[in-house]
Amino acid sequence: MKRDYQICNYCVMDTTDEDIIFDENGRCNHCKDFEQTLEKIKIQKQNTDYIDNLIKKVKSKNKKYDSIVGISGGVDSCYTLYLCVKWGLKPLAVHMDNGWNSEIAVTNVKRIVKKLGVDYISYVLNWEEFREIQKAFLKSSIVDIEMPTDIAIAASLYETAAKNKIKYIISGGNYSAEGILPLTWGYHVLKDLKIYKHIIKKYSDVKIKTVPIVGLRKEIYYKFFKRIKYLYPLNYIDYNKDEAREFLKIEFDWQDYGGKHHESRITGFWQSYVMPVKYNMDYRRATLSSQIVSGQITRNKALQILENLPYNPEKIEIEKNYIAKKYGISRQELDKYLNLPPKTYKNFPNQKKLIMMMYDLYRSIIK
Repeated sequence: MKRDYQICNYCVMDTTDEDIIFDENGRCNHCKDFEQTLEKIKIQKQNTDYIDNLIKKVKSKNKKYDSIVGISGGVDSCYTLYLCVKWGLKPLAVHMDNGWNSEIAVTNVKRIVKKLGVDYISYVLNWEEFREIQKAFLKSSIVDIEMPTDIAIAASLYETAAKNKIKYIISGGNYSAEGILPLTWGYHVLKDLKIYKHIIKKYSDVKIKTVPIVGLRKEIYYKFFKRIKYLYPLNYIDYNKDEAREFLKIEFDWQDYGGKHHESRITGFWQSYVMPVKYNMDYRRATLSSQIVSGQITRNKALQILENLPYNPEKIEIEKNYIAKKYGISRQELDKYLNLPPKTYKNFPNQKKLIMMMYDLYRSIIK
């Protein structure tokens, strides 16, 4: 039964998220949960030694590298790399090239690692193999076309850390713009190999030979046996993305690429066009709601932004032609896949309950 339309009276999440829950006052579960998370972080931030202790924990005099920073060319990861160097850490920058990087993103990465004097590894995926894996997700019609990329990124970071005996992966991920994301919109973050392998087997003939993968079992191995930890320092400083963006432009000649996660051509196309048009999921709602709750933007300003289309209609045909050519298929075939009925993780075999249970267990152990 279709629900009546409702929008949260505090943030801008609405019933386009099929699982959203509203209380008697019209507030949604997303902003209430996120507010609680921010309160916990606020308590930790009040400890002025928190970042100092983090630096002391990571810093090593005896190793060539004491940390890994995954860098995409975007604001968050570039600024995180800058902070690590400023704090006296010795990070190894790791960039994964899945074949979709924009020229701007690649230029940003090269400029910042050169100016900071940081060693840099580009983890280049076998395009023919990765293309067929991602095409399987396109054919399946699941919204999570980013699942192969997210799994490969996590695997490449863990593998590099283990190979170099590095215990800390420092991420640019942060709650200021990413604290709210419905699971049906972003199930790919769970790195569920059950659904990953099911889709590849059903919708392609490709054999996974070189593209790195990590799932629950491997992640347990890296976290508990190799003692590799993810750290998110941007959550514990007064991080303002707009200010960071301007700083990077001035100090590193960093270039803007036009939107959140648009450093990747497929991600920009998918989040700005395919998700809202095919799946009725406007990714901006999640980002803007995170910014509202974290105090970076007003609700009225967010509503004004949402009045505009999330994509440029004049560029969509150009992007469709580029993506079809990149996949090695015709425009007609691409359009056929884009017009299939929308699906989420709920339409496929998955390990959601087990993964969530193990993540909760891990968080309780590392407290």
